[in-house]
Amino acid sequence: MTQPTPTASGLSRHQRKTLFLSSLGGALEFYDFVVFVFFATTMGALFFPADMPAWLRQAQTFGIFAAGYLARPLGGVLMAHFGDLAGRKRMFMFSILLMAVPTLLIGLLPTYAQIGIAAPILLLVLRILQGAAIGGEAPGAWVFVSEHVAPHHRNLACGSLSLGLLGGILLGSLVAQAVNAVFDETQLMAWGWRLPFLLGGVFGLLAMVLRRQLHETPVFTELRARQALAAELPLKTILRDHRGAVLRGMLLTWLLTAAVVVTILMMPTILQGMGIARHTALAGNTLAVLAAMAANLIAGALADRFGAGRVLALWSGLLGLTFWVFFHAAQAGAYSHALYALAGSAVGLTAMVPAIALSGFPAQVRFSGLSFSYNLAYAIAGGLTPVLLSLAMKGTPNAPALYIAGMAVLGVALGLWVQTTQGRAAKTT
Repeated sequence: MTQPTPTASGLSRHQRKTLFLSSLGGALEFYDFVVFVFFATTMGALFFPADMPAWLRQAQTFGIFAAGYLARPLGGVLMAHFGDLAGRKRMFMFSILLMAVPTLLIGLLPTYAQIGIAAPILLLVLRILQGAAIGGEAPGAWVFVSEHVAPHHRNLACGSLSLGLLGGILLGSLVAQAVNAVFDETQLMAWGWRLPFLLGGVFGLLAMVLRRQLHETPVFTELRARQALAAELPLKTILRDHRGAVLRGMLLTWLLTAAVVVTILMMPTILQGMGIARHTALAGNTLAVLAAMAANLIAGALADRFGAGRVLALWSGLLGLTFWVFFHAAQAGAYSHALYALAGSAVGLTAMVPAIALSGFPAQVRFSGLSFSYNLAYAIAGGLTPVLLSLAMKGTPNAPALYIAGMAVLGVALGLWVQTTQGRAAKTT
C-alpha cells in the first residue's frame, strides 16, 4: 500500500484534509450552539409572556441557554462511551445530526403568543439536545484529529480544531450583526430572528456531508482489528484507574474556560459596562477572536517542537500579563483594539489543553476520559464563571483581571508540571 507523502509541515495531504474538514465542521456546529446567545433579548420577548418583568424574562432566557451547558456532561459521556466501543467517526457524525435538527426546529418553533407555555418548554428541550450534542462534539473532535496524526503533531491538530470552534463563535457574531443591520425591530420580531437558526440547521447538514468524506481513525481501526477495545464500561475504567488524569483534565479545562469565557464571551458586555460603545466592543471582540484563531496554530506548532508543557506555561503567562494590561487600560478610559487583540492571542493556549489532557488516557478509553473530565469541568466552571464574576465586580471592579491572573498562575504551574513529568518519562524509556 502506498503511504501518503508528507508535506513540508510534516502532515500528509490526507491528514491536512482531515484537519480542514474537521475544523470546518466544528465551526459550523459550534455556531449552532452559540447563536442563541446573540438573540437572547429577542428570544425572551417572543417565548415568555409580554407582561413578565424584563429582568425575570432575561433570567429565564439565559437559564434556557445555560441548560445547554448542564446537558453537556451527560451527552458527552454517552457519546464517548459508544465512541470508545463503536468508533470515533460514528459519534462524530451523530453529534452533528443531534445539533443540526434541534437548531433547525428552533427556527420553526411557534412563539408564546401562538401556543402559550408550551413554547418555552419546547425551546428548553431543544436546547438540552443541543447541549448533549456539543458535549460529544468538542472532545470527540479533538480525539478524532489527534488520532489521525503522529503524536508529535498532536498539538497542531488540536490547535486547528480549536481554531474551528472559535470560528463558530465568530460566525455567530457576524451573522447576528448582519441580521440586526438588515432588519428593523418589527421585521426581526416577526420572522427575522428565525433566519440564523434555519441557517444553522443548513450549516449542520452541510457539516454532515463534509464529514462523510472522513475515515475512521487509524488508532481505533487498529484497536478493533486486534480486538483490544475496552473490555468493560469505559467510564468505570476511567474512575477506577485514571483519577489523576481526570483531575489534570479538569484543571486544564478550568484554564480553558477562563480564557474563552472571560476574554471572548464576556468582555463585550463588560466593556459596554465601562462606557465603551457597543459597536466598538464588538469590533474589538472580532479582532480578539481572529487573533485567538491564528494563535492556536502558532502555539500548537511551537508545542509540537518545544514541548506542550513549556508552551502552555509561556502562553498562560502571556494570558495573565496581556489581559491585565488590556483590562486596566480600558478601565482607565484608554481602550485599545490592539491590546484586546493581544489578549485574544493568549487564548491560543486552547491548542495545548486538549492535547495534554487526552495524553493522560490510553486509547481504549481516551474518548471517555477526555469527555468526562472536560464536560464536567466545563459545566461547573463555564456555568458559574459569568454569574460569580458579575457578582464579584459589584464590589471589586477589576475582578476579571484578578481572576485571569489567578488562572494564569494555574496554567504556568500545570505547564511546568507537565514538562517535568514528560521529561522524566522520556528518560526512563
